[in-house]
Amino acid sequence: MKRATQATALAAVAALALAACGAAPEDDETTGGGGEATGGNSDFSACMVSDQGGFDDQSFNQAGYEGLEQAEEELGITVREVESQADTDYGPNIDNLVQQGCNLVIGVGFLLEDPIQSAAEANPETNFALIDSSFSDAEQNPVELENAKPILFNTAEAAFLAGYLAAGMSESGTVATFGGIQIPSVMIFMDGFADGVAKYNEDNGTDVTLLGWDKEAQTGTFTGDFENQANGQNVTQGFIDQGADIIMPVAGPVGLGAAAAAEGAGARLIWVDSDGFLTTDYGSLIITSVMKQIGPAVFDTVSEAAEDSFTNEPYVGTLENEGVGLAPFHDFEDEVPVELQDKLAEYQEQIIAGDLVVESPNAP
Repeated sequence: MKRATQATALAAVAALALAACGAAPEDDETTGGGGEATGGNSDFSACMVSDQGGFDDQSFNQAGYEGLEQAEEELGITVREVESQADTDYGPNIDNLVQQGCNLVIGVGFLLEDPIQSAAEANPETNFALIDSSFSDAEQNPVELENAKPILFNTAEAAFLAGYLAAGMSESGTVATFGGIQIPSVMIFMDGFADGVAKYNEDNGTDVTLLGWDKEAQTGTFTGDFENQANGQNVTQGFIDQGADIIMPVAGPVGLGAAAAAEGAGARLIWVDSDGFLTTDYGSLIITSVMKQIGPAVFDTVSEAAEDSFTNEPYVGTLENEGVGLAPFHDFEDEVPVELQDKLAEYQEQIIAGDLVVESPNAP
């Protein structure tokens, strides 16, 4: 498939301005009707397929599933979900959900682009959505499908703020980032982070070093997967050995391995996708998180489809529409200098106004 080689190879800043392959088991099918639902719509079914990270990845799969659960509770719809254990599971899992009569099938992650696109093309009466990727042809030209909606996030904007924060908080003068798989939805975080570090150096005449990513060359450190926490621990320990004291893993559950290494070395983390202070056991290490509001985007997409108003217009989360942003500083609130917080708030407003543009070749 056209993505095979690539597959192998951001709450606004409130504190600032403010796995089994195959059919989902029958008992995984649930009909909503919670107290807040304005009317039952159990005839409509929304279904979701995870990538290999599973729905308890404390990252983007989990965030997507939370949006599906919200839709079940508030809209009174029927939901089905199935976890994937390997990339070979994606197509069969999606096809099985289509055969079960799902009205909307949502794939979580860039790696599901090909199977979601193939299923959308083969099943024009079913609607589809894809988190973290759009659609393209064999030559990588954009493709628009009438029955498939990309759900995208310009995380470079929020990651810029995180990079600036990391550079300003680093005591060693060295920070780092790494990814799971080298795909656009991962590299866009790293691009923004690199720009934030560079901007801090420019503003302050400092020379904070960034390990793990060269934005200009689009090369850096990747573990090659989103599952093996030992890989994340080893990579992070290597960064710590080189002096890094703040690390941003962009690697789903692999980031938990980074946290294990950081915990033993007194280093700190910046989490991604969800608020890691709330979703992981390493909140005491996490200064902030570059958040993608995946759950609300999924809820809105399901709501539109359930109301027969589904469109294929891409959703793009930005700082302006609060689709991306930094999480609160939580335990680090008193440690982030007021001047630094003020500067982050200033840059956030500049980005929203369009006066500061964070560019990335991986932007949606």
